[in-house]
Amino acid sequence: QVQLVESGGGLVQAGGSLRLSCAASGRTFSGYAMGWFRQAPGKEREFVASISGRGGMTYYADSVKGRFTISRDNAKNTVYLQMNSLKPEDTAVYFCAAGPRVATTAALFASWGQGTQVTVSS
Repeated sequence: QVQLVESGGGLVQAGGSLRLSCAASGRTFSGYAMGWFRQAPGKEREFVASISGRGGMTYYADSVKGRFTISRDNAKNTVYLQMNSLKPEDTAVYFCAAGPRVATTAALFASWGQGTQVTVSS
């Protein structure tokens, strides 16, 4: 399994931007599809975005399409989530995850980070 550590969360005003990073251990990072999920208090974990191992395929939840961008740097073993035009409803703990193939379902990702808090104030 790959070890994942998220960073970059924080407090931002509505309309602002944040960039989340997820650093992965191991030497086979490009062999993993990566995903970002989020969980707000009292709600289930939901899909945000995912990217294939070499970055050729990306998927987004409708709620973030056009505002968030997922990318990866395989030389740095890192995946990013650029979040623009943030809204209060984007407030959640954001988790990165690694899996064998790109997907939008949490159950298909085997390795998870501890999460980073994103809070968007109105």
